[in-house]
Amino acid sequence: MPITETHELHKRRFGRNLGVALSLVAFATIVFGLTIAKIREGSTMEAFDHQPRVSITPLVEDGQ
Repeated sequence: MPITETHELHKRRFGRNLGVALSLVAFATIVFGLTIAKIREGSTMEAFDHQPRVSITPLVEDGQ
C-alpha cells in the first residue's frame, strides 16, 4: 500500500478542517470590518478613561 493513497477518513477530515478554516476566516473578516467601521466614526468615539465626559454632563445655568 503506497503512502500517497488517501483514506476515506482523510477526505472527511479535510472537509471538516476546510469548514472550520472558512468559518474562522469569516469571523476574522467580520471583526475586521466592524473595527474599520468603528474607526471611521472616530470623531464621535469617546473612550472610557475614568474621566467625566463633557458630552454627557448636564449644563449648569448661572441664574440658579
